[in-house]
Amino acid sequence: MIIVGLTGGIGSGKSTVANAFNALGIPVYIADEEAKRLMNKSQVIKRQLIGLFGEEVYTKEGLNRSFIANIIFKNKSLLNKINDIVHPEVAKHFKKWVKAQNGPYVVKEAAILFENNGYKACDYVITVTAPKDVKMQRLLSRDKTSIERIEAIMQNQWHDEDRIPLSDFVIENTDLENTKKQVLNIHHKILERIR
Repeated sequence: MIIVGLTGGIGSGKSTVANAFNALGIPVYIADEEAKRLMNKSQVIKRQLIGLFGEEVYTKEGLNRSFIANIIFKNKSLLNKINDIVHPEVAKHFKKWVKAQNGPYVVKEAAILFENNGYKACDYVITVTAPKDVKMQRLLSRDKTSIERIEAIMQNQWHDEDRIPLSDFVIENTDLENTKKQVLNIHHKILERIR
């Protein structure tokens, strides 16, 4: 199965692009959603996170996301430790998911595709970009968060200048109709290459 990695910085609009591929009938795996699900369901992950952070990492409702967020975005080493716990489990889940799909290719949407070397397991990589002010606007209205929190997340991610040279395709996501056209164009190019 051909695997197309889809990545980009926070607020770039990866979900919009993922939805556009899905609308074309392409199966899309959202790594961040699966990571959140596995952090609540996987006993392997739970044990390791409790070992790292203590019991308050989970509440009765599940993962204590605000507790973790407050710690990891101030401490890159703890962020890396969490990624080292969660991402191998997500990778295993993704392999099983791929086997169950049928279609010309699948898309794996992952915010840190390059940071965790996930791009090496992809046949093609698409990076989604948008100007910083557009990303900020989207995040402030979507997440109801602070500029400081957004800046901290951005600092922990690769910059577009680092992602683009390692990407096969780049989508500038500022206008929805134009983004859909770019997705369709890339879709046709991938189909041509795999025929």
